[in-house]
Amino acid sequence: MNRVGYVSMINGPVIRATGMKDFGMREMVHVGKLRLLGEIIRMDGDEATVQIYEETQGMKVGEVIEGSGEALSVSLGPGLIGGFFDGIGRPLSALLEKEGRYITPGIETPMISPDKMWDFTPAAGIGDMVSSGTLLGTVQETSLLLHRIICPPDVEGEIVWITPQAKVSSGGMVAKVKNALGRAIDVPMTQRWPVRLPRPYRDRLRPNEPLVTGQRVIDGLFPLAKGGTAAIPGGFGTGKTVTQHQLAKWSEAQVVVYIGCGERGNEMTDVLEQFPVLEDPRSGRPLMERTILIANTSNMPVAAREASIYTGITIAEYFRDMGYDVALMADSTSRWAEALREISGRLEEIPAEEGFPAYLPSRLAEFYERAGRAVTQSGENGSVSIIGAVSPPGGDFTEPVTRHTKRFIRCFWGLDKNLANARHFPAISWTESYSEYAGEVENWFQANVDPRWGELREKARAILLEDEKIQQVIRLVGEDVLPDDQRLVNYTAFLVKNGYLQQAAFGADSYSPPEKGFAILEMILHFYDRGLELVKQGVPISLIKGSDAVEDITHLKEFAADEKSSFERARKKLDNHLNRVGVERTREEGGAK
Repeated sequence: MNRVGYVSMINGPVIRATGMKDFGMREMVHVGKLRLLGEIIRMDGDEATVQIYEETQGMKVGEVIEGSGEALSVSLGPGLIGGFFDGIGRPLSALLEKEGRYITPGIETPMISPDKMWDFTPAAGIGDMVSSGTLLGTVQETSLLLHRIICPPDVEGEIVWITPQAKVSSGGMVAKVKNALGRAIDVPMTQRWPVRLPRPYRDRLRPNEPLVTGQRVIDGLFPLAKGGTAAIPGGFGTGKTVTQHQLAKWSEAQVVVYIGCGERGNEMTDVLEQFPVLEDPRSGRPLMERTILIANTSNMPVAAREASIYTGITIAEYFRDMGYDVALMADSTSRWAEALREISGRLEEIPAEEGFPAYLPSRLAEFYERAGRAVTQSGENGSVSIIGAVSPPGGDFTEPVTRHTKRFIRCFWGLDKNLANARHFPAISWTESYSEYAGEVENWFQANVDPRWGELREKARAILLEDEKIQQVIRLVGEDVLPDDQRLVNYTAFLVKNGYLQQAAFGADSYSPPEKGFAILEMILHFYDRGLELVKQGVPISLIKGSDAVEDITHLKEFAADEKSSFERARKKLDNHLNRVGVERTREEGGAK
């Protein structure tokens, strides 16, 4: 059936059309003589509202609209890893080769080149019964990732043909499956999946294993679980993007999906230039061999920005279904929400607070709820962890996007402008941040790092919180009037902030394994315990902290994790100093008597 509609009204990226009764809700359409890609977002009898994912400049009323027969979908298969895509899944590198710097409106390019050949190794045979998630074969996509070709969710039955070990193109077939009705179904190497529909899984698991990031303030104080959700809100210049870059580089995720959603073009350019030359810390191979980048900058079509996070989460779920742990970075969800606001305004919807649509919370929920750790259809354990940056105007955490985001995430890493101005990075506030995963991952840290992990974490947090109260007194009357026990808390907090929480984004300390972080924190708290004993004996705080043995604690982070001898020497030097101070105090008391 030839389904054709006609443009009746144009309002930026939103158009209205007539003759649309045979089209479907959320169907992708091609609009006008340039065949611009769009999506039907509202149906009203014979009329429909379409959001266009490209610039509509030059479009005229009366131009033809043709249906595609499918919802907004992405291609899933070998060829995704190492790719650069726009918000609707078009490969930017292929567009550059085909079009140059300036992309022709309406240009269509396959997301995955159908002609690229892959070495396919079958993992099933003729006569095997297969269903959703069954492993059919494997492709070594990169040296870091084995791509598992799995049976699509809508296919079930007996294999009547499967390709032998051979080279297969991305556009080729790998198997034929006869279903219960006796019909043979072709199973392609590359699948298509609608981005707004979550991919199915067998069961949901508790998030009780941490996603180790190598950032001490996160792993030590505010840990994120695999399959968890986190937000990084902060004003301009507080380090949201750099923090996400660090997590993309160093987190123990097997696959990273990075979405540049509405950020400035120069920031995304940095990502595109840095990631291909970065080395994976565990293998020494290029980081891009396990990374997928989606770029939809602030100067690109606003409707495609809205779609970009769904494109990214669908790709992440696909690799989760193979049994991989995936980390998805969305930078930033505020720009995505602004795209929602602009489209909502053009649809003439009644605005809610600050002009955002009333359905903003539900859209945020749809996104963050697709994270999780799950038993896949094939029986493997996989996870998708979502880390979303939020850019509140003026650093105001009470604005709608930040406030609603807090409803759907369990890990909040609030960035502090004062810390950033003081050049303390990561500028994650230890007073405003929190993690609801700490209790769930504590058993893992105690079993794999140290049995005292939870105890020392709580102790460090208590010292930092007590120091916040002491700082108020210091600002009013000065430090000299404080009793020595409070001055000890103040100095210990200084060591925690500068020797433990502060961490360079470049250099040897860029990645800090939990074992190293714990060793540093344990030594700081050991100093506090010994110092408190000495203060109770009447030893002045000036003598307790007045040694380079104490100052050396702040330099422990410069040592590599495997330099145990350096940590042991620092510990011995510290104990010698504290013992000497205690002995001298005892002698003074004996002489006085």
